Amino acid sequence: MTPIGDAFAATYAAARAKFLAAVAQRGLAAEHHVNAAVRGAEGEELASDTALLGPADVPALVVVTSAMHGVEGFCGSGCQVALLGDEAFVAAAQRSGVAVLFHHAVNPWGFSWLRRTNENNVDLNRNFRTFAVPSAGDAAYAAIHALMVPDAWPPTAENRRALAALVAARGRPAVQAAVSSGQGVHPDGLFYTGKSPEWSNRVLRDVLSRHGSRRRRLAWIDIHTGLGAWGHGEKIFCGPDDAAMIARTRACFGADVTSYYDGSSASAELSGVAWQAALDECPAAEFTGIGLEYGTVPFEETLGALRADQWLANHPDAERATRESIKAAMRRAFHDDGEAWQAMVYGQARVAALQAVRALAD
Repeated sequence: MTPIGDAFAATYAAARAKFLAAVAQRGLAAEHHVNAAVRGAEGEELASDTALLGPADVPALVVVTSAMHGVEGFCGSGCQVALLGDEAFVAAAQRSGVAVLFHHAVNPWGFSWLRRTNENNVDLNRNFRTFAVPSAGDAAYAAIHALMVPDAWPPTAENRRALAALVAARGRPAVQAAVSSGQGVHPDGLFYTGKSPEWSNRVLRDVLSRHGSRRRRLAWIDIHTGLGAWGHGEKIFCGPDDAAMIARTRACFGADVTSYYDGSSASAELSGVAWQAALDECPAAEFTGIGLEYGTVPFEETLGALRADQWLANHPDAERATRESIKAAMRRAFHDDGEAWQAMVYGQARVAALQAVRALAD
């Protein structure tokens, strides 16, 4: 098994190299989906890479994705590399007759540039939507946009007082929902849905279609960070508000699977989430999906990092010291470089992957 510390990387470029090395060591073929329109923070090529463990024609497929939200990719990439080097997990997958698809760096630009969004400031996990219909969160977000992304950073005392008053008046869950559910009215704001399917959206749909459209069963583990208790992986149901699908997901991943539909999740109810791609591209497959969400720092610190990073994106001429401070805060909000945290998150990802393989086996 790959030592835990060796599976995680300090940059996107290093993470990609580790992933491709793990794929090659396992004797698998890698697919490279290069985003030729942009380059990385180090001038590097940016790509989503995929690798299939197991036969292409078996009826069941487990999909493991990383970096749907770019900067969150450090965790997901490390877990994917560790799974590829985990002989016991690979043997279990092979015995089960279930194939496992690793999709590394769904949003490589955000991974490289330490942004949660992509090159167009789009939150990819809000981009899988019907664009002809306004986003449900538009009005709620529009009312607080100027407060959440102020003209000055650090925020003025007046801004801090106004935000505290808003939280006191509405409660944190309501404010969280207004900020994070997904909005399509402010391209320079937080959790922006975009106006059309982004490059990563199109690549993910193509990958799912080619690898999953002929499967009878499909499970998806989408790895995220930044919400919840430190080191804890909340298993958030991914799918429509369907009682049978939720029950099947809990039978697969455990009774502790949460759902924002019933208020049991730390996440607000979201729109335009990536699970829609699996339903669209693999309609014949029985779908079972979770977002595996790992906690890092307190919610207020994560929100502050996101607000600062959006301010920085809106003010690209900011001083170097300010830029470096904000980027360090973003990385800290979405990844913990300590081996204890890394071991905790991998242990939970491994359990989830084994549960998925077992549940989908004939």
